[in-house]
Amino acid sequence: MNERYLSVVQVAELLGTTVRFPRRLVEERRITYVKVGRHVRIPESAVRAYIAAHTVEPRRRRLGVAA
Repeated sequence: MNERYLSVVQVAELLGTTVRFPRRLVEERRITYVKVGRHVRIPESAVRAYIAAHTVEPRRRRLGVAA
C-alpha cells in the first residue's frame, strides 16, 4: 500500500488548474477518490490515469496529401 493520496489542492497544483476543477471531477464522479471523514483524497494513480485517458496525440500528416 505505497499509494500516495493527494488533496484536492495538490491535484489542482499537479494539473495546473484551480481547485474548482478537481472538485468538479469528484462531484461528477469522473475520477476515483477516497473519503477520509469529511476530507477527499485522490490516489496519485487515478490522477495519472485521468491524464492518460485525456491526452490527445497530435495528428500526423499523411504523405502525398496536399494540405
